[in-house]
Amino acid sequence: MIISYFIPMLKVKIVRLNKKGVLPVYATAHAAGMDISACLDSPVTLEPFTTALIPSGFALELPEGYEAQLRPRSGLALRSLISLPNSPATIDADYRGEVQVILINHSRKPFTVRHGDRIAQMVIAKVEQVCFEEVGELGATGRGVGGFGHTGISSH
Repeated sequence: MIISYFIPMLKVKIVRLNKKGVLPVYATAHAAGMDISACLDSPVTLEPFTTALIPSGFALELPEGYEAQLRPRSGLALRSLISLPNSPATIDADYRGEVQVILINHSRKPFTVRHGDRIAQMVIAKVEQVCFEEVGELGATGRGVGGFGHTGISSH
């Protein structure tokens, strides 16, 4: 017996701003992130330890209560030390401009980005805004105020 599950898809409006732009695509059936490709008229070379703003050629209209997160591609990070300095970058639901990716070259060698290169991945995530309740003190926990490496450290 084969059981089929229907997974509802979130509809997100997208506009191709450049006719040669590559729209985001999931590389596999279970990928969490969609590949984002560079949309360039000419190659861009990132010198060592520099950044560049790379256009994608598309804009989104996210539903209220969602964000798009831009994240590094693990292969680029591993092989070429190319990453996103503001990772994860957030695209808010009310932003309507072109999705652009800030890339940083952490290596000692120049890295060239060409049109169509997959440069980042994008994950659409649900977000909630909060309403803060100001109080005089917070509830106690076993961890307390210990942070930055304190979890899992014995006091013995």
